[in-house]
Amino acid sequence: MRALSERPSTPHPDTTRRRNPITRGVERTRDGLGRHRTTRWLFGGAESDVSHTLRQGMLAALMIMVGSWGVGWLAMSPTSLLALHPWLLPLRSTTAGVVTCTVLLTFGALLLLRSWLRLAQRVGQWSAEATGVMYRATAMWGGPLLLTIPIFSRDVYSYLAQGRLLFLGENPYETGVSELPGWFMAGADGLWAESPSPYGPLFLMISQSFWYLSDGIPEVAVALFRLLSVVGVLLMLAFIPRLARAFGSEPSWALWICLLNPLSLLVFLPAAHNDSLMIGLVLAGCWYALQKRRLVALLLLVAAVAIKPIAMVILPFAVLLSVDSTKSYLLRIREWGVAGLLGGGALVLAGYALGIGLGWLPSALAAGSAIEPVAPVGLLGTGAGLFFEWIIGADPELIAGWFYTLARLAAAVVLTVMLLRLPLGTSPRENLVLWSGYGLTVVVLSSTVLQPWYLLWLLPLFAVVHVYQGRLLMWVSLLITVLVLLSMVGQLSVAQWIDTLVVQSIAMAVAVVYLLYIIAFDPHTSELFHMRRRSARWNADEGWTVLRSRR
Repeated sequence: MRALSERPSTPHPDTTRRRNPITRGVERTRDGLGRHRTTRWLFGGAESDVSHTLRQGMLAALMIMVGSWGVGWLAMSPTSLLALHPWLLPLRSTTAGVVTCTVLLTFGALLLLRSWLRLAQRVGQWSAEATGVMYRATAMWGGPLLLTIPIFSRDVYSYLAQGRLLFLGENPYETGVSELPGWFMAGADGLWAESPSPYGPLFLMISQSFWYLSDGIPEVAVALFRLLSVVGVLLMLAFIPRLARAFGSEPSWALWICLLNPLSLLVFLPAAHNDSLMIGLVLAGCWYALQKRRLVALLLLVAAVAIKPIAMVILPFAVLLSVDSTKSYLLRIREWGVAGLLGGGALVLAGYALGIGLGWLPSALAAGSAIEPVAPVGLLGTGAGLFFEWIIGADPELIAGWFYTLARLAAAVVLTVMLLRLPLGTSPRENLVLWSGYGLTVVVLSSTVLQPWYLLWLLPLFAVVHVYQGRLLMWVSLLITVLVLLSMVGQLSVAQWIDTLVVQSIAMAVAVVYLLYIIAFDPHTSELFHMRRRSARWNADEGWTVLRSRR
């Protein structure tokens, strides 16, 4: 175990482990490229020099950008500016163009992953100087991603369609986007065609205004939604370091794990998801609650709920950050009561301002119910339904529905117990955000649907309290890698006359080969994937603590 005063650092690769011929050959090739004047700007350099890694990450972002032009999700509506653009047609309508863009996209995503891992190694000691490096990396890697055609997800077109529904006087919590003429050509995903909107009233008001401002031009609307996502990213850049310093974590590490990982960059920028705005508002609310600015904190937290109602799970933990002690249950109830009255009143007014009353709440909380359950709880419920159908002839959908309801009730009970058993001390602030992370994890795992970006909701709630290393960090890195690759390969927009299975097979082959290289043969990143380092977490007040498996 390390000394309590020692700040967290990332171990540099152990050169004594470079035994296999492939690794030695890669090292010699890289050394040669690093000495050549035409390539040394991208390869080589001292291990403490982060500039090469920053440039490699920017090159990866440029590859993703160009790749998206051929296989990204493009609206084919008559108002689209790019649907029939002569520069894009060869990339989207020919086999050679599609395959080339697929390889660029997949290889770029993995190169971005490697750059993310190498950035942690090259900064060495996490420090204030490393925080500045994280800001530079965000700008250099994120800039090209703003010029992509939507990839990873096409939910941004569903945002626009729901705004259009509201603009036409329809209730998106009762009417699916399939009621709109030409909805499919406008880019919306068929999975959401008849589903109620899972978003809060504030986000629907924004979507309505973006439909009006864009005049129905999808590319303009996508740009507006990306700007909204950038606002969320900027909030994260501002408040993750502040919370990390307040709670005793390391700001540079928290930015690295929360914002610079490829999953975050691809979800927040190319896909233009509203998750970044929700997360940014939650973190800002936590910070202002910590500063005892109750009203500002509550408004920010309620705004996060009005973007995505899942933020409601964090709110009862976050409002307690304003009090000096949670020892009194009456004090907790008072804080929750005030937050409930003010926040609930604001949400009710927003609902009636949209003409939907309180109808948005049950629809938003049941988000994902129209999608095939693929989460562990969803699979268990489906299995239970089939089992009882076989045993007693019961209705499998009815049994599965009961199972899902029990899972939600169990999550509610766990949350209630957590809120009543918060640490009873004079300064529990460092625990409240962490406990909200535990609570949100319970809710996510009890859901019938798990989307890759749900992980991004959880990361900041843990990272601003502790720095994690060892096997736990390795498994999180692998999880991020798998989620990126599966979503990237499964979310390719390929013309009907081109064999999608062949294109996906090529993408998967590129992904497997390069991923194997990163994990097993890269002379630097392979060191990060060894199981011998025990999981540990660090905090300024506690130093390093080894995490036992029973925890």
